[in-house]
Amino acid sequence: MTTPLHRSVAARRTARAMARGAGRLTSGARTTPDVLIVGGQRCGTTSLFKTLRQHPAVLPPVLHKGVHYFDTGYPRGMGWYRAHFPLRATAARVQRRTGVRPITVESSPYYMFHPLAAERIDRDLPGVKVLVLLRDPVERAYSAHAHELARGFETEDFRTALDLEEERLDGEVERLLADPGYRSHSHQHHAYLQRGRYAEHLERLEGVFGRDRMHVVDSHRFFSDPEPVHDGVLAFLGLPHTGYPAFERHNARPRSPLPDDLRTRLEAHFAPHDERLAAWLGRPVSWRQRDVPVR
Repeated sequence: MTTPLHRSVAARRTARAMARGAGRLTSGARTTPDVLIVGGQRCGTTSLFKTLRQHPAVLPPVLHKGVHYFDTGYPRGMGWYRAHFPLRATAARVQRRTGVRPITVESSPYYMFHPLAAERIDRDLPGVKVLVLLRDPVERAYSAHAHELARGFETEDFRTALDLEEERLDGEVERLLADPGYRSHSHQHHAYLQRGRYAEHLERLEGVFGRDRMHVVDSHRFFSDPEPVHDGVLAFLGLPHTGYPAFERHNARPRSPLPDDLRTRLEAHFAPHDERLAAWLGRPVSWRQRDVPVR
């Protein structure tokens, strides 16, 4: 039986497909991103994206924040990707109105983890800047599980999913590297531990983009003291300060407290990875300073 909800979803999908079709016809006249929010998943990427889009010189995609071209949509081609972004004529109007060259922003949190995404980005968007958000990897893993469970991409409880992760992801990176068109459900949706080994991912991104094109945001500091974090992001992007936007938290999901034994297990797992991250950053990470107030 077709319900009003089903009809509404179908209508939105049809509208988006028509918009993308029209966008492809004008893809050569469209902007491409100047900055990508590449991850991490469940680290506040949506909140930062919605904060940035309040700046008068920031242009978001015309349909939705995450296009997922450089991870799962790459076989569709660059014309399909460009169809998601504003026309250069729109950017020119914004520049006349603001006196500032506008920048286009996209946010897809799988970009940081997908093994082919960084090289694809650097090849197709030379000079693009990347923003990375990081949070306590224990909380990130538990939040990711709740997120995947709610979306129907996970069927196991958190403890079982952790036990299954190594088996689920075994050989998936190799398959992704061997077949550029391959999509791995488990690599994208079940990497609760591997996605939280942040230093590995940052080192890989640095090897492609260099440190000067990367800016790392501590999500805890962003949510607890957003103004200086916002200032740092604007400085990195070369955007003028136009006043502080409304800082809001998006996509938070309620969940039961993490059992103490699982927290202890995860903290022990991530401890060496957090040490490696602190060395890469040149400063301690906030979640390992539980008794130190964030300033």
